[in-house]
Amino acid sequence: MTELDERQVVESQRILELLFAYMPKIAAERKMDGLLILMADLGRSIVAADRCSLWLVDNDRGELWTKVAHGVSELRIPHDAGFVGYSVKTGEPLLIKDAYQDPRFDRRSDEKTHYRTTSVMTVPLMNSAGNVMGVFQAINKQGTNEQGEAAVFSIQDLERLSLTAVYSAKTVESAMLNMELEATQREIIHILGEVSEYRSQETGDHIQRVAEISYMLAKFLGLPEVEVERIRLAAPMHDLGKVGIPDAILNKPGRFTDDEYAIMKTHSEIGYNMLHNSKRQLLRFAAEISRSHHERWDGRGYPRGIAGEEIPLAGRICSVADVLDALSSPRCYKQPWPEEKVKEEFLKQRGAQFQPELVDVLMEHWDEIYSLYRRNSD
Repeated sequence: MTELDERQVVESQRILELLFAYMPKIAAERKMDGLLILMADLGRSIVAADRCSLWLVDNDRGELWTKVAHGVSELRIPHDAGFVGYSVKTGEPLLIKDAYQDPRFDRRSDEKTHYRTTSVMTVPLMNSAGNVMGVFQAINKQGTNEQGEAAVFSIQDLERLSLTAVYSAKTVESAMLNMELEATQREIIHILGEVSEYRSQETGDHIQRVAEISYMLAKFLGLPEVEVERIRLAAPMHDLGKVGIPDAILNKPGRFTDDEYAIMKTHSEIGYNMLHNSKRQLLRFAAEISRSHHERWDGRGYPRGIAGEEIPLAGRICSVADVLDALSSPRCYKQPWPEEKVKEEFLKQRGAQFQPELVDVLMEHWDEIYSLYRRNSD
């Protein structure tokens, strides 16, 4: 075997090891920022670049953006700017030895980052419809050539980055689709929550505040990030069952009769029945919140009269958030309570209506949480 063959075997082994190292990380990553960083790092390692970025097309703003240019924050440029813009416009890759000798070079990135670009590669990322969705850009080949001069990217480097771009495009497109689906689900959940508030003549701000307070309580309680976010997304559905309550009861300005109160209490089960058979895990989770957020720690709540840790944690959290907002906001039947009176009520209900630890968390972070109402007052 010649020395050249040996170098090729070693290089092929290096690339194979890189792929085995990065693929599990990329498959496990759920956030777009993290995914783009991994992709850029993989591309940089494969072609031995000093920097590698994965630019994405923002059609709404007519721009290209990246968060993965190493050592800098988000960059945005016009969609037709520079080498990256050329690859977006033409769908063609570029292999440039000296950027400053090429009239297509956009120096703005260098000016922002105080960096000196020399050799450059760009490779377009194509989506499943055959349109350019982004561009891989590698900058400045590391090392020196056999003559001791600064190395530049080769045709072989371009081929390797092109193969990486094919895999990256499929992965990024899938992630974008998932993000769009999640965003759509969140918007639908929020709209459905607002439907219940609209019928009860309460502002949609109520569900936003309940969601935000639930999020803060869960975070301060030390729950995992995934669970904290899940509670924030599902909390707006807590009163969805109000759509099944007659207007005469829902918007009655005075006290309920016993019969009216019995009908009003059915909203928690109505909401549960609307959601619990969903194929979406988040909606089934929201169903549990709907059914459990009127339960009490001492077992005197409704609809099931369960107590303590029998009540789902998300329901316990949402209960605190819902009552805090109900007491602190105007309703058709009352004016908002003064802040100190609200605080006293939660201390009074510690261990009765509410889980003691949740009241403790609320008191510990009172100023931060109650600032929602001070802002509204201002």
